[in-house]
Amino acid sequence: MVIHTFAFRWKPGVTTEQKQRVIDEIRALQGQIPGLDETWVGTNLSPRSLGYELGGVMKFTDLASLEAYHGHPVHQRLLSWLVPLVDPVEVDFEV
Repeated sequence: MVIHTFAFRWKPGVTTEQKQRVIDEIRALQGQIPGLDETWVGTNLSPRSLGYELGGVMKFTDLASLEAYHGHPVHQRLLSWLVPLVDPVEVDFEV
């Protein structure tokens, strides 16, 4: 099993509606990408957030599934409009 974690800092001017769309679209990846077994995403509640306002965790069957996710057309469509809105950080690890 591979865990993919991410956190986003919003770029200036991102609206509340755009933030909600990000959450909705990430949740919608579930069931569309083979090997993506579970997805959690939400607003960061930590007082030590360092400005990262949104976080998420995805559980993949294996490393090959995570690698396939990166190039999957559904993920690429999400990235096409998401990348200009965020400063991301990611951590991936096997468990």
